[in-house]
Amino acid sequence: MNKVNLNEKFDLIKEHWTPKIIGELNGQDVKLAKVKGEFVWHDHKGEDELFLIIKGTLRIEFRDRTITLNEGEMLIIPRGVEHNPIAEEEVWLLLFEPQGTKHTGDVMTEKTVQKFERI
Repeated sequence: MNKVNLNEKFDLIKEHWTPKIIGELNGQDVKLAKVKGEFVWHDHKGEDELFLIIKGTLRIEFRDRTITLNEGEMLIIPRGVEHNPIAEEEVWLLLFEPQGTKHTGDVMTEKTVQKFERI
């Protein structure tokens, strides 16, 4: 059992769209990510996804609407819902996802991370 300082962990993250694992909880990975720009349209067929905004503003596009999240706000995206996160400026995210979740779902792009680093 170790205390985690989120600011110190975010200081270790140098690249965008590359989540890092900072802990595990009941079969879930707790991840941090810095994001900027547009990600990729994708879904997660077998798992829900939680986005918690630590810093900045994140816009998440859905096929039928767009939701904007500001600092201190969160959104749970149900499994199977296609979405595309977009950050005009750098955003710091905390994510909860079942272990083994691919952050681009079944979509493979240059942004797809094959193995998540622990920090």
